Amino acid sequence: MFQKEQQLIEEKIKEYCAANDIALADLKWQPIPFSGEWGFATSFFQTAANEAKLGKGTKAPVPQKAQEIAGQVKVKIGSVAGISHIEAVKGYLNVYFETSDYARRVVDEVLNSGMDFGRGAAKTETVMVEYAQPNTHHSFHIGHARNTILGEVLARLVEFAGYKTIRASYPGDLGLGVITVMWMYDKLYKGQEPAGVHERGQWMLKIYAEATALLEKKENETPEQTAQREAYEAERREMYRKWDAGDEYVRELWDVTREWSLEELREILHMLDVKIDVWFYESEADEPSKAIIHELIERNIAEDERATGGPVIIKIDEKLGLTKEKYRTAVVLRNDGTSLYLTKDLALAKEKFEKYHVDRSIYVVDFRQSLHFQQAFKILELWGFKQAGKCYHLSYGYVTLPEGAMSSRRGTVVLFKEVYDEAIKRVLSVEAEKSVDIPAKERQKIATQIGLGALVYSLLSVDNNKDIVFDINEALSFDGRTGPYIQNAHVRANSILKKAGAAGYELQVTGYEYELTKQEIELIEQMSQFPQKVQQAAEEYRPLVMATYAYDLANAFHSFYHAVPVLQTENENVKNARLRLVAAAKQTVANALRLLDIQAPDMM
Repeated sequence: MFQKEQQLIEEKIKEYCAANDIALADLKWQPIPFSGEWGFATSFFQTAANEAKLGKGTKAPVPQKAQEIAGQVKVKIGSVAGISHIEAVKGYLNVYFETSDYARRVVDEVLNSGMDFGRGAAKTETVMVEYAQPNTHHSFHIGHARNTILGEVLARLVEFAGYKTIRASYPGDLGLGVITVMWMYDKLYKGQEPAGVHERGQWMLKIYAEATALLEKKENETPEQTAQREAYEAERREMYRKWDAGDEYVRELWDVTREWSLEELREILHMLDVKIDVWFYESEADEPSKAIIHELIERNIAEDERATGGPVIIKIDEKLGLTKEKYRTAVVLRNDGTSLYLTKDLALAKEKFEKYHVDRSIYVVDFRQSLHFQQAFKILELWGFKQAGKCYHLSYGYVTLPEGAMSSRRGTVVLFKEVYDEAIKRVLSVEAEKSVDIPAKERQKIATQIGLGALVYSLLSVDNNKDIVFDINEALSFDGRTGPYIQNAHVRANSILKKAGAAGYELQVTGYEYELTKQEIELIEQMSQFPQKVQQAAEEYRPLVMATYAYDLANAFHSFYHAVPVLQTENENVKNARLRLVAAAKQTVANALRLLDIQAPDMM
């Protein structure tokens, strides 16, 4: 919001350095926290280091040289309209604004930009974020929710930061786990499936757990039990063989049961306001993945050892010229000609780069696949794709239960839909007591907004690299660092503005030529940081940056709400200035919540 002044000062700095043959480093500006005035600053330490490296100027230490350059630049810049004063301090150039002018410009920028406040300038690169990709023939659990929410929030951040963004999903719809459910359904449960979308998905998960128990070797099992288990295993393997051979009956069974899972997935994505642009499927990547192996062998990237009973491999460290083991040797095709996850990911990346012209590809997948993606990215680099250097694995930790790890095989998972329903139920019970004047239909909408906000924020407020012990009571608590706490800031701001409107007040452009309270200063400072936080979260691929910021912003507003009179203020200019500040805070909270995939209710 202060680009004009910053650009003018940058031009003067560059002009001075060019005229004096100074090797100017890239200028990186940082906001100066309020200490009587607001401002922004840049350092000349790298420039001084550049000068020292080139043997130019005095032989003074870098800090001293940086201060000399900062002082010279300050003199060159002189006075700039909109700037109160400039200082050269310890190698930094500090640029300050008049406090009242800074406050007015922050508030005006928010109100004039509205939903676009904080949006970055359009970038030239296209980013694809791949997420929301559970295996089919299971049900969507809370671990899948963490993946989906991380991916959606990152996509929103990257898009808002100015990148063309493509949302992609790559569900795993083949493999022994899929066949296990199909076999069990066909053998014991055909035609017994529930009618509801979610009920059917959850039912398939129970079938999977039951099938696993049947196929699992037990202690002290009798010869008859062993024979039965082995017969079941033979049937399952035969169904897999038939699927691979394109058997009409098995493929039709697969199509029907697969669609049940995809229906549930699409319904949950709708509940989470997630709109996937491109759907990839593991089954569709299988054949193209095998075709690329020939090219990798021809280009001497891969080595074919099938003639001697081995697989097709890539000695990544050797091809990169590394003397120490780092990426190891990767198998890209088995001896029997079947592909692996790595093979399919290579084929998928090729399609992303060539068909969708993706410059950056972000994979939201749990931490267990870290080596897998390191190998994939390096193979893409060896293959010659320049985008390989901008592929990124956004890993995340386990979601476990207080009593231990979740397991689809054993049926010990927390299903997302169950938590979602429980969240809404709990909020409704509170709303029924506190909001008797709100119509039941409206209470249902508010309960959905708040309950889902609590659930989503609980999965975003923990660093993605850390595990989450999911406790439903903690997730749905509305105290402290939670989604409802942030939503309540929006509600309180809306309440003040609604009362002002009812009293006949209209927002008018005004200044802040009065002594600001510390709460007003903190709120203005938090709002001014929003555009920078958007860029930081997007560039670092860290949704936590925005989750933390949203809480800090809400906290600043709650402090303001409790300490600073708005409608009760007698001075009309101050009252109007504070009302504009409330309106700007409401807008900024709403923008932050939207990026976090959390709705901003007007009442609660």
